[in-house]
Amino acid sequence: MIKVLNPNFKSRIEKFLERQYFMKLVGFDLNVIEAGTTEGWLTLKQEHQQQTGLVHGGVTATVADIVAGFAAYTVVPEDHHVVTGEIKISYFSKGKGDRLHAIGKVIKQGRKLNFCEAEVWCLGGEKRTLIAKATTTMATIFPEDISPAKK
Repeated sequence: MIKVLNPNFKSRIEKFLERQYFMKLVGFDLNVIEAGTTEGWLTLKQEHQQQTGLVHGGVTATVADIVAGFAAYTVVPEDHHVVTGEIKISYFSKGKGDRLHAIGKVIKQGRKLNFCEAEVWCLGGEKRTLIAKATTTMATIFPEDISPAKK
């Protein structure tokens, strides 16, 4: 069961999204933010492909990391932050399609660590394929560990 420690988690995350420069560079749009879960979409372009025209594995790993990380942000106190401590990704199928849909969920909530999962789906026409699944450990950063300028 997920315990919400910051009732304003959604507005806090929306503020953080304004400063998610790498996410913007990639073109990922995180648009579902709920307690313990986040979702987002990426419209695939040529710059997301590897040499054979498939989605680059790094793109898949990136969107998995984003949704898992922000899912963890939904369950930490207001003055705490989250960083990826570990990520393992398993690729199940090639990424060939028009869009990626990534879903992140908190599996086990903790004070210092939150264990999360992410699924990455590729959509092309009417077809929806699970192309990867990630398991992550998200470390909680406490206020005393953050310089005042970065809060």
